[in-house]
Amino acid sequence: MKPQHVEVFGGPVYLGDYSTVIATPDRKVRFAVWPVWLGKGTIEIGKCCLICPGTRIMSATSITMGDGCMTAQNVSISDADWHDLYDRSKPIGNTQSVTIGNNVWLGDSVIVGKGVTIGDNAVIGAGSIVVKDIPANAIAAGNPATVIKYLDPDMPMRTRNDWLSNPAKLASDFELIDRALMKGNTLAGWFRSLLFPRKGD
Repeated sequence: MKPQHVEVFGGPVYLGDYSTVIATPDRKVRFAVWPVWLGKGTIEIGKCCLICPGTRIMSATSITMGDGCMTAQNVSISDADWHDLYDRSKPIGNTQSVTIGNNVWLGDSVIVGKGVTIGDNAVIGAGSIVVKDIPANAIAAGNPATVIKYLDPDMPMRTRNDWLSNPAKLASDFELIDRALMKGNTLAGWFRSLLFPRKGD
């Protein structure tokens, strides 16, 4: 959606089937692999993921995101320091792979640092900074992010993979939603909204 606002620098960058990337003019989505001449970095995003506006994923080694993951706005994931601590002219600095499991939800403005592994189904609260591993099924928050509780194993879990598994039904559902939202729209009303816009148009 709005692909002109998605920036890809370097590569390889892999985006799985049925994934959705939403970008806006003021919140571009950036995938960067650097340094391209060494051919070491890679970004791999699984199937049925949702990448929201302002997300930045920057790799010098390897960033892997499983199936059905969601990033809210302004999430930042990086596997490198991007400069050496003592020689600031030296690019990259320390770097360690980042692994994000399946069905992980990263809240608004979450930062994921190098060397981190986040387990399947984990939820990271808005504004958190993840610098240590988070286990599967955990809800973590804070700076640095720590586990505050675990998901109830007895509760059924429905993932984006489940939601997108029946494309025909999904298309039908969206058509019903569109029809309900556009009910009452007319050609004359559209022209009026262009020439004499009112609040709510």
